[in-house]
Amino acid sequence: MKELTKAEEQIMQVLWEIKKGFVKDIIEQLPAPKPAYNTVSTIVRILQDKKFVGHEAFGKSHCYFPVVDKETYTRKFLRHFIGSYFNNSFPQMVSFFAKEENIDLKELEEILQFIKNLPKK
Repeated sequence: MKELTKAEEQIMQVLWEIKKGFVKDIIEQLPAPKPAYNTVSTIVRILQDKKFVGHEAFGKSHCYFPVVDKETYTRKFLRHFIGSYFNNSFPQMVSFFAKEENIDLKELEEILQFIKNLPKK
């Protein structure tokens, strides 16, 4: 699975939220300043080429929908992120964010409790 640029990810976030839509529907969901129609259309076609988005044709118009679900992309992105920045070490990542965000012991205990309550695979 290929990585997404910031602009592509922004479009995917909208499609994951709205489930399917035309370019105009995607633009409506984007924050101001709104990008040009042609810009969004081009990004959506790139996402199709990358196999993230599919479409249903209605004459000359196309209704777009995500082919890759958000959870799948998030999992792949996080694996790459942890591998690239933390040598595939989850403890290094947690330690980094604990220091950077000044996470206190109570918050770390809450995180640990959350992890303990996750279903086993």
